[in-house]
Amino acid sequence: MPFAVYVLGLAVFAQGTSEFMLSGLVSSIAADLGVSLAAAGLLTSAFAVGMVLGAPLMALAGRTWPRRRALLFFLAVFVAVHIAGALTPSYGVLLATRFVGALANAGFWAVALTAAVSMVPDRLKGRATAVVVGGVTIACVVGVPAGAVLGERWGWRAAFWAVALISLPAFAAILRSLPGGVRGDGEAAPVRNELRVRNELRVRDELRVLTGPRLRPTLLTMALVQGATFCAFSYLEPLLTRESGLSSAWVPAALALFGAGAFLGVTVAGRYADRRATALVAYGMAALALGWSALALTAGRPVAVLVLIPLLGLLAFGTGTALITRLLGQAAGAPTLAGASATAAFNLGAAVGPWAGGLALDAGLGHRAPVWVSAALMGLALVVAGARRAAVAVSGVRVTE
Repeated sequence: MPFAVYVLGLAVFAQGTSEFMLSGLVSSIAADLGVSLAAAGLLTSAFAVGMVLGAPLMALAGRTWPRRRALLFFLAVFVAVHIAGALTPSYGVLLATRFVGALANAGFWAVALTAAVSMVPDRLKGRATAVVVGGVTIACVVGVPAGAVLGERWGWRAAFWAVALISLPAFAAILRSLPGGVRGDGEAAPVRNELRVRNELRVRDELRVLTGPRLRPTLLTMALVQGATFCAFSYLEPLLTRESGLSSAWVPAALALFGAGAFLGVTVAGRYADRRATALVAYGMAALALGWSALALTAGRPVAVLVLIPLLGLLAFGTGTALITRLLGQAAGAPTLAGASATAAFNLGAAVGPWAGGLALDAGLGHRAPVWVSAALMGLALVVAGARRAAVAVSGVRVTE
């Protein structure tokens, strides 16, 4: 595996820490800024909305840039908005910084996924995807619990400063490790115009691939699976402290357990997704529907909760990685926007999940309600996946694994 692929995973680690760390900070943010738990949860949704909108927009905007230049630009913006977020006393400004940071993160993800799979042969594409996505799982194991500890001891702003600081080594590593290739720079005007026309035609072709009937069910399934994951995960801290009866000191440990399971899930999926993506997705989704239901039912039993959390991390990220691998394979005709579509689908779920969980909380349904919403979203994902397989069977086309 090229070293540059691991560098991309390092950068994703820093960004994944930011995306997930609010799950351990929602109570302190709500108390400090004078907002409700649901409003604090919307900070996660704002980040996800920025990712959904930013993935295709940033991929298109940077498609003529050298990949290294695009990655460095997006990471620099990401660092700047985290510094602003750490300094602001305003919930509105913090919400805006989450959105802008997500735009930068989305651009980085879109370019990074495409860059990673382009560096390796077909037989290693699943592993390359797993290395990049693995940065998020390592963030869950190390970064997110560390953010919770920082928030507990020095306030939630310390976690934002930490994300800005750990992004700097990633910036330096990308600068040194990735080739700086040029796309059209320095060419005469007629040549640049010809390249621009070719790019526009290629984008139209890619959009036709991504909006085709084969990919729509995969994108929707991915969004639903991630919606279920983020719905429960965003409100894990209040579930543990107010429903399971655990002290706040247990929150970083529980987040680390989830991250450890997620890391194992990505590792397993990276090894087998190239050959058995469909089977991994089908079994993983069924197990997740049962797992979120079990967590909701046993939330009052601390031991059961602490056993289920790493298992759910394994299933959620293993299934998510297999879905990304399947999508990138199906979208081979859209090399520029394939990573962007995967990022957008992933984060559409990440936007809807915390929002839906917040609605359940505001309705007075209790702290288990977001977990029940996760179970319902997984049920809907199974319905969508089943409908796709039925449609394929009727058409007589074999479903590959």
